[in-house]
Amino acid sequence: MKILVVGNGGREHALAWKLAQSPRADRIFVAPGNAGTEEVGENVPVPANDLAGLVAFAKQNAVDLTVIGPDGALASGVVDLFNSEGLRVFGPTKSAARLESSKIFAKEMMRKLKIPTALAGSFERSDQALNFCKRLQFPVVIKADGLALGKGVVVAQTRAEAIAAIEAMMNHGQFGEAGRRIVVEEFLRGTECSLHALVAGPHYRLLATARDHKRAHDGDRGPNTGGMGAVSPADNWSEQAEAEFYRAVMAPLMKGLAECGIDFRGLLFPGVMMTEQGPRVLEFNCRFGDPETQAILPRLRSDLVDLLEATIAGTLEGCALEWDCRKSVTVVMASGGYPGPCDTGKRITGLDSCSGSTDVHVFHAGTRREGGDVVTAGGRVLAITALGDTVEEARGRAYETVARIDFQGAHYRRDIALPSVEGNVAAD
Repeated sequence: MKILVVGNGGREHALAWKLAQSPRADRIFVAPGNAGTEEVGENVPVPANDLAGLVAFAKQNAVDLTVIGPDGALASGVVDLFNSEGLRVFGPTKSAARLESSKIFAKEMMRKLKIPTALAGSFERSDQALNFCKRLQFPVVIKADGLALGKGVVVAQTRAEAIAAIEAMMNHGQFGEAGRRIVVEEFLRGTECSLHALVAGPHYRLLATARDHKRAHDGDRGPNTGGMGAVSPADNWSEQAEAEFYRAVMAPLMKGLAECGIDFRGLLFPGVMMTEQGPRVLEFNCRFGDPETQAILPRLRSDLVDLLEATIAGTLEGCALEWDCRKSVTVVMASGGYPGPCDTGKRITGLDSCSGSTDVHVFHAGTRREGGDVVTAGGRVLAITALGDTVEEARGRAYETVARIDFQGAHYRRDIALPSVEGNVAAD
């Protein structure tokens, strides 16, 4: 079969790489792709936000399955458009994707369904948001309502920081329309756990867990990012936590979506804070996480094509998932200045020395090919994933590989997969 993966990041490289391993996959297209995806498929010059162009390409090339990577395309209704044209596509509809595209919608849903989450308020006026901050102890968490590329979350340590963040989002257009409405919530202390579930109506299958590192610098310091690394499985998850997660989160959510007339078919990625009081949902994402996907998929032994098809068809209850019991560690190499403005076009060296190992994978995120060179093309540039019998072994292999790769301004955290105590800092 012919498969189209939509997107150009590390998540899409990992998806294309895993889908290409299926005996059912004859040809992989990636739109628009990057310098890494062209090694496992064929890049096509159609941007992820060109919905009509994606549909036209899928029809002209008789694509059998399209897999949507980015949240923006889902929020724009790409799945609805594909469905209207009779094209098979993996991902939730626009109405279902509101769980991610509007944090206010998600918070209202959680409040209505009594899903455990942080105390929060939703606001359309900055003065109201600032007044609400007085009810909370600092630090407080301020989130743009809409999609902001993983950067629309600020942990304000003081009232002055809260004022600056709220003013920037609501009155100065820092995130455009995405920040015109905001959520202000209490800061939850604990460790974050990323959960991915294939969902088809009332049925779901939980994938392997991961723990993400969101802050830019070692020791969980610095600004929030889309993710600087991950480890799988998460070291803060247990059978007891999973049972509580089903009872308190997934069961009421599936029931609530059905009552709203939303038939969720796709990937649901709840970000969960493991607190002393139990799991608390920070937010819902409606697509594979980045860089969690790069940590999870190398451990998946089951055929991903079969799993995505079963999700679309609503036959997940008959699917069993098989996992590599080894641990995986993913370290992100970013451009200097990330998550702020960064220069691109920097030549990347050392990639050739990383090929040939079945235990180490270099997933490209912000790269492009320029003549005979691979150069940087974004904030997060590469995600290096290594497998090992222990976290320490996987971590060692990942950092050994990182040391072989270089580009001007390269920045990465040196404490990925080490224990940390954080708080609810983050949207992916």
